[in-house]
Amino acid sequence: MLITDTLAILISLAALFSYINYRYIKLPTTIGLLVIALLLSLSIIVLGKFGIPLEDHAKHLLSQINFNETLMQGMLSALLFAGALHVHLEELNKQKWVVAILASVGVMASTFMIGFASYYIFAFIGLEIPLIYCLLFGSLISPTDPIAVMGILKTIGAPKSLETKIAGESLFNDGVAIVVFLVLLNIAGAGHGGEQGEINVISIATLFAQEALGGALFGFIIGYITFRMLASIDNYQVEILLTLALVLGGYALASALHISGPIAVVVAGLLIGNKGRRFAMSERTRRHLDNFWELIDEILNAILFVLIGLEVLVLSFEIQYLWAGLIMIPMTLLARFISVGASVSIMKLRQSFSPHIVRILTWGGLRGGISIALVLTLPDNEYREALLVITYIVVIFSIIVQGLTIGKLIKKTS
Repeated sequence: MLITDTLAILISLAALFSYINYRYIKLPTTIGLLVIALLLSLSIIVLGKFGIPLEDHAKHLLSQINFNETLMQGMLSALLFAGALHVHLEELNKQKWVVAILASVGVMASTFMIGFASYYIFAFIGLEIPLIYCLLFGSLISPTDPIAVMGILKTIGAPKSLETKIAGESLFNDGVAIVVFLVLLNIAGAGHGGEQGEINVISIATLFAQEALGGALFGFIIGYITFRMLASIDNYQVEILLTLALVLGGYALASALHISGPIAVVVAGLLIGNKGRRFAMSERTRRHLDNFWELIDEILNAILFVLIGLEVLVLSFEIQYLWAGLIMIPMTLLARFISVGASVSIMKLRQSFSPHIVRILTWGGLRGGISIALVLTLPDNEYREALLVITYIVVIFSIIVQGLTIGKLIKKTS
């Protein structure tokens, strides 16, 4: 099947599901699309039991799509940039230490808590998964997904300071989590063609600095170059094209340089969305730029959540995997609660917080497509399918249950 045919099917499904959701179901767009796609997938599976062979056709379609490459090398850069464009640096600066600690210390603490806990939990229910793979699971399920989080925040009317905390953390912690994941993958011997590299504290610190700090510096450089170019002209078509080149070209170059593309794009987006918007664009350009990236954000979000919902067709839901996934839901929430609580306790020495901030940040820490994309990068061995199903269960619960109730929690505690 041609890539244009696959894209046509996905966009058509996203458009149809968006219409059904808006017209009849009236859930937040991303959650509504996911729910409808899930129901369609389950209906196809049920029909297959009655001899209607739609399941094979659907699986064939999904086999044409590499979820990991589609998200990590295609959609992620645009989605992150679109999210970062609307984060105000003044607000982010006020919350910089909260965001920094949650996105770094919080992610790493959660990684190890979930990793060690899952190692013993999996063994207890008869799943023999090595500790290093449990730690990999911890690293990929720990980050809050900016795509899922930003989509929900648009609809709930959260206070600006809280929105900045949640959005800022989610924009940066996926980059940190990807770096942690790559380090652990290298330790597992699967990072470079299955050969384990030399692992020590210095090599880990070097890789982390190269990916995270290198990504931030690179993002600032390409963002500043683009800013200067934007400031020298006043033509919204060319300026929008420059931002598109910044996102796609910058992300591809960052990947080629082995630095963090997500962090680079977020930093560049913050620069263009604040300094660029204020000093390099006319009102007409700002209006067209916002409309363009909002449309890109909506379209890609729609396609992504349809894909997540359809992914259930290619999973093998063995009873052990189901039990493990259900048990890991409260475990991941507990790890999130502890890591957020510890981070907030540290920060209380410097600033005050609302009484319910830990509960809100814990429940508002949605997992999403990035977790699924990362688990799909694991080598094709006997542990991959189990971790894929477990990750999928946690993600689906997070998006649907947490996503539908976080607004009520915020209103109740505000």
